[in-house]
Amino acid sequence: MAANDIHLSFGPNAVLRGVDLDVPAGTTTAVIGPSGSGKSTLLRTLNRLYEPDRGDILLDGRSVLKDNPDELRQRIGMVFQQFNLFPHRTVLDNVTLAPRKLKGMAVDAARELGLAQLERVGLRHKADVRPATLSGGQQQRVAIARALAMSPQLMFFDEATSALDPELVKGILSLIAELGADGMTTVVVTHEMGFAQSTSDAVVFMDRGRVVESGPPARIFEAAETDRLQRFLSQVL
Repeated sequence: MAANDIHLSFGPNAVLRGVDLDVPAGTTTAVIGPSGSGKSTLLRTLNRLYEPDRGDILLDGRSVLKDNPDELRQRIGMVFQQFNLFPHRTVLDNVTLAPRKLKGMAVDAARELGLAQLERVGLRHKADVRPATLSGGQQQRVAIARALAMSPQLMFFDEATSALDPELVKGILSLIAELGADGMTTVVVTHEMGFAQSTSDAVVFMDRGRVVESGPPARIFEAAETDRLQRFLSQVL
């Protein structure tokens, strides 16, 4: 996936100011930066929850801006800070609802798929319970299984650990790392610098709606070129 010169404003407020991003297939890209720098807005623009004012978004080398946004979102799994699970449905129902409703998958096939994805995130044994009985980390795993059940081409994680207690963060980051190791193309907006440094193939540093620096983790963390990135790292490391 690639973004070329993406601009987005909310009224008079410019939120994205000419963002360029290249995410090669099969790689993990970590997007870091201070709060309010446009990181989450960028993810929402890439899957067209927000429509850019200017620029282009490419997937498999072609523009997706004229495609049906709902079809695009079926190709991009997205996991948010909040789990957004349906409380009145079982864990398995939460995972299988989209394949059944959006892809027309038969009930038995959807159940088999859902159980396989719950197994993947270590929660097959919780298939028949309601989300309220799960910990925050377990609910986030269900949200990841739900996204994976649509067989996405890419996975976006928007600060997926920021609503979790510290002791639960490591498990979710390990799961995201496993997906990347399995070849899933992932973009991870994160405040977890250890994850960005040790697990990602590339790190993108954003500030005030722009990409200030990007490159391999070693260069970003050990040889920052701009004063702005150096100041940011001095505050978070």
